[in-house]
Amino acid sequence: MRTGLWRNRDFMKLWVGETVSLFGSQFTQLALPLTAVLFLQATPLQMGILGACGFAPFILLSLFAGVWIDRSKRRPILIAANLGKAGLLILIPVLHLLNLLRIELLYAIGFLDGALSVFFQLAYQSYLPSLVNKEDLLEGNSKLQASASVAQVGGLGIAGVLINLFTAPIVLMIDAATYLFSSVSLMLIQKAEPSPSPSSTRKNIGHDIKEGFQTVIRNPYLRSIAGEAATFNFFSQMISTLLILYWSTELGIGKVMIGLFMTALSIGSLLGSLMAGAAARKLGLGNAIVFSMAAACLTPLLFPAVSGPSPLYVSLLIAALLLNGLGVSMSNIHGVSLRQTVTPERLLGRMNASYRFFVSGVIPVGAFLGGVLGDWIGIRPTLFLAATGLLGALLIIVVSPIPGLRQLPIMPAQQQPDSGARV
Repeated sequence: MRTGLWRNRDFMKLWVGETVSLFGSQFTQLALPLTAVLFLQATPLQMGILGACGFAPFILLSLFAGVWIDRSKRRPILIAANLGKAGLLILIPVLHLLNLLRIELLYAIGFLDGALSVFFQLAYQSYLPSLVNKEDLLEGNSKLQASASVAQVGGLGIAGVLINLFTAPIVLMIDAATYLFSSVSLMLIQKAEPSPSPSSTRKNIGHDIKEGFQTVIRNPYLRSIAGEAATFNFFSQMISTLLILYWSTELGIGKVMIGLFMTALSIGSLLGSLMAGAAARKLGLGNAIVFSMAAACLTPLLFPAVSGPSPLYVSLLIAALLLNGLGVSMSNIHGVSLRQTVTPERLLGRMNASYRFFVSGVIPVGAFLGGVLGDWIGIRPTLFLAATGLLGALLIIVVSPIPGLRQLPIMPAQQQPDSGARV
């Protein structure tokens, strides 16, 4: 009788460690910018630079990180990344207490933290298939996404209380402790990780990077998911850049109500993570992906639908944000599981790196364009334009082979090491 992953002790160690770390990351998401604003009096430009420093490594380092990950065991990379992030976060309150903290140092810490995040996230998604059976990947990704959603629901609220009690720089030490906890959890995993294929260490970096791109481009499933995710990220980032500004300045919605909106989004994300497995079983995997993408891509059309904070608009917006969070979360779980299933294990690092290069590289471009258009044609027209653009992401999935999937496919690529680049 199958009991799922609840009795898989090694997965539970990974899950518990990551759950604790995800809560800590919510603390940093609030505490780091508040440190810059409250203690360093950062300007809007400096805040933009700080945010860019965190994203830049995903563009600059992902491809090289993917090669290294495929040439190495993944668990030591995860442990080292967690320890490095803990050290960086501890450095901020120490510098603050010594009155040595400067915005330039926060830039450097933000960039290094982003670099470690690149290695951790790529290794993390590449490590799970070696820890659990292929048929358990969907359940594993669902549980991990559920942790992320719960952390989003409660983490920021807890962070706000802690920052009020201890100040933002000191709260960063709590996140550092969660990274140390996660590192210990990873160290306690007993299942041996297979060594990388000897052939993967004999090729030059250029060849390996090219092979990663070919894996994404030539595989119809990976190509479709990458195209959809890049399109979605581009236009959704335009929306994210302007949405809170639209609510607060043009609709006159207060901070408490905006907090309620963001909570609705997080609750929807949690529901999506809990429903992903059941949706795939009842609807078929392909139909579940189409349904989740429809929820994610259609609901933003309601965001700029009215020009005042009427009770009807607030109710519709909360419902739209719930559905949006559900759709994004569910589609992420199915997409990650599909990518892990159709990619040979020796190529997982490079596939994830090439995929992340495509889908994350458009984020700063979308944010910049959203700001430019918001100034040029107005915030509300820009929101309509971006929401309409999201329909392109849904179209990419609808015309792809994905709707025909009933379940995660068993691809020849898993048995034939070179077939991933020939699909």
